[in-house]
Amino acid sequence: MRKLVINGGKPLKGEVTISGAKNSTVALIPAAIIAEEPVVLEGVPDIQDVAALIEILNDFNVKTEYIDGTLTIDPTEMKSIPMPKGKIQSMRASYYFMGATLAKFGEGVVGLPGGCFLGPRPIDQHLKGFKALGANVVDHDGAIYLSTDEEGLVGTKIYMDVVSVGATINVLLAAVRAKGKTIIENAAREPEIIDVVTLLNKMGANIKGAGTSMIRVEGVERLHGCSHTIIPDRIEAGTYLSVAAAVGEGVRVKNVIFEHLESLIAKMDEMGVKMEVGEDDIYVYPSTNLKAVNIKTMPYPGFATDLQQTITPLFMKANGTAMIVDTIYPKRVGHVPELNRMGAHGKVIEDIITFEGPTPLVGAEVAASDLRAGAGLVVAGLMAEGTTKISNIEHILRGYSNIVEKLQALGADITMIEE
Repeated sequence: MRKLVINGGKPLKGEVTISGAKNSTVALIPAAIIAEEPVVLEGVPDIQDVAALIEILNDFNVKTEYIDGTLTIDPTEMKSIPMPKGKIQSMRASYYFMGATLAKFGEGVVGLPGGCFLGPRPIDQHLKGFKALGANVVDHDGAIYLSTDEEGLVGTKIYMDVVSVGATINVLLAAVRAKGKTIIENAAREPEIIDVVTLLNKMGANIKGAGTSMIRVEGVERLHGCSHTIIPDRIEAGTYLSVAAAVGEGVRVKNVIFEHLESLIAKMDEMGVKMEVGEDDIYVYPSTNLKAVNIKTMPYPGFATDLQQTITPLFMKANGTAMIVDTIYPKRVGHVPELNRMGAHGKVIEDIITFEGPTPLVGAEVAASDLRAGAGLVVAGLMAEGTTKISNIEHILRGYSNIVEKLQALGADITMIEE
């Protein structure tokens, strides 16, 4: 078992460069297979989810080459085969192969997805969208069987009952080659959706309205190859901004898009964190005398659910009571008992999280319950006096590229060990 060992309480200083967005990448890779020619993705993060997706592509007989953040995907000899459950269940975003194989082959068999458990995250909106486009959907023995009749997929109007990034992207992937026009209403507006649409349009799709709640898709007969650079990871950026505010003595976070981080930066500013925003970087000054704030996660452009766990350790430096309400994943509370092991005063009552501060943290043995909870424990470990050991770090490695090396470059005493 691999663990992260952090000797905390050390001030960090310097620069850190943010990688390509994980939540974009895991959708862009399945999107690329719809093309009839090779697609080149630049800025691909070196994370376990990417490695898992490349394995799945190879099973499909898709040729891949991954060198220094550039992934070439050649689907010209791709075969339609059932996707193995084991690999699918290792990551939730594998469900994007549903929409992609429907568009590519008019069929597909995809095991039900896995990934971090954050409470119920149904895929009913995905399946509703596929059915509206004319697909036959059968749920049997832990897998989704997709097929179309002779007419194939046909454009239609689809209203999303809940705002869902995954469902919006999956229906987009299926609709790009459907006959006629598809209109997706109550669509998610996240930057990652704009990134996927940018790639699809480069490939020859005809999509308008990305970034708004109504997206229009005119189906096309084929998609061609192209090159595309992935947007910076706003969640990784937010994590390092939290690190910088927690233990930094002047840290510059590079390769960021400020507009993607406005809700987080507004809350950090409200806490008293001093920052200087540049064209594509943010400099964080040493932080003292922070005050507690309340956070309510919302669909974009609201405060991202993926950032509530990574900002939480900052509340241990803040005066007062901080309250977190996660309206996206109310059960996203796995970090609270682990932080309490380190000396925090956190409570969860009816899915409402509260923390009393300031509270000094001390090193302890803790476990990552999911990806972002693990990242929050890394921030806490850097703040704590003494040694923190974090287990279940596969969760963290799913979404953070070279996290050990990046933190070491800032001066952190962090290592990965095998026990």
